[in-house]
Amino acid sequence: MLMRDAASGRVSEEIAKVAEKEGLPPEVLRRRVASGRVIIPRNEGRDRVEPVGIGEGLTTKVNANVGTSPDYVDIEEELEKALTAVRCGADTVMDLSIGGDIDLIRRKILESVRVPVGTVPVYQAAIEATARGMDIVDMSSDDIFNAIRKHAEEGVDFVTVHCALTLDGVEAVRRSGRILGMVSRGGSILAAWMVHNGAENPLYSEFDYLLEIAREFDLTLSIGDALRPGSLHDAGDVPQMLELLTAARLVRRAREKHVQVMVEGPGHMPMDQIEANVRLEKTVCDGAPFYLLGPLVTDIAAGYDHIAAAIGGALAAWAGADLLCYVTPGEHLCLPNVQDVREGVIASKIAAHAADIAKGLGMDRDRRMSEARRRFDWDEQISLSLDPERAKRMRENRPPVVDPRTCSMCSKLCAVKLAAKYLSK
Repeated sequence: MLMRDAASGRVSEEIAKVAEKEGLPPEVLRRRVASGRVIIPRNEGRDRVEPVGIGEGLTTKVNANVGTSPDYVDIEEELEKALTAVRCGADTVMDLSIGGDIDLIRRKILESVRVPVGTVPVYQAAIEATARGMDIVDMSSDDIFNAIRKHAEEGVDFVTVHCALTLDGVEAVRRSGRILGMVSRGGSILAAWMVHNGAENPLYSEFDYLLEIAREFDLTLSIGDALRPGSLHDAGDVPQMLELLTAARLVRRAREKHVQVMVEGPGHMPMDQIEANVRLEKTVCDGAPFYLLGPLVTDIAAGYDHIAAAIGGALAAWAGADLLCYVTPGEHLCLPNVQDVREGVIASKIAAHAADIAKGLGMDRDRRMSEARRRFDWDEQISLSLDPERAKRMRENRPPVVDPRTCSMCSKLCAVKLAAKYLSK
């Protein structure tokens, strides 16, 4: 196990590779992995995966979600979405498929991308229960754990498990006056199961069994935020805080067993609450890597939610968040297509890079861009862009006519050109 080996003083191959990419001494990274403040999601049964470090002192990473729905099932499109996400810079991919042959989709994604892949196994447990003619609430705890084991056996590197959702948390939502009670798909499945059966969440009550499975496959656990706010009105309320405190206790238990773990966070949140929320998670969870969906800083950006999420993501990452889950323009509206995935990844990469600059990481690329602009080196400018394909296409679609060195906006009144001619004298 990677975390156990790190605690014993061993610098594994994965740690060495991540340290080189991040520009850190391997021993420094080893200590952070041993403490749980950095994770490197990986499954012992999956080969040829490029290791990715997530956590304290590392560059901000981006996750891209893909997956079918019952309305749209196109395996090749989902595979292309995953490959597009990676080409655009996604560091991890999650398959959230709930339509069609989800086993086949997951296997194809695992075979095709070389980044860590995550899933939410409770989705499959629920789908298979309904396929057997049962209601979701009638599935057993074994159904849930068998789905987790199945995903681990197939090579999934990390799984979202809503193990910090408790009966107390469900009751807190009922009393909270939330506009949107629950917006987590996996969390709502478990909440319905708990209410119907009058029983505690099996992922919480049988957490030791979950840790056994994770240890067997060196599977990273992502503690899902079942009670994340889906509305600015609901941000920072009692249910959200209650789940976070429960997650903190589970983080400690996971670390005792040398199981890598990260914590998921909101959601929808006003800008002025983001920094405090991130710092709170980092404090109560003892520096555990923080994985955020957005957060979206407004509820009314339908069609442009990737921009709302990028604004919140930049603030969150600057405050200490470690992994940004992208949001696409289709969020809240439809299943995203390939172009939506591209735009979502690029928006989150901009947010992550902007935050890293504020933290003193990765400024060299921006300096080289500025120098290329001074030289009117358009090929270099395009290659340094976060989306070179789009930059090249836009340059070609409206090329300069008067002076080929400039762009077609300022033309012969180009400020850089004039400054170079007269201020250098």
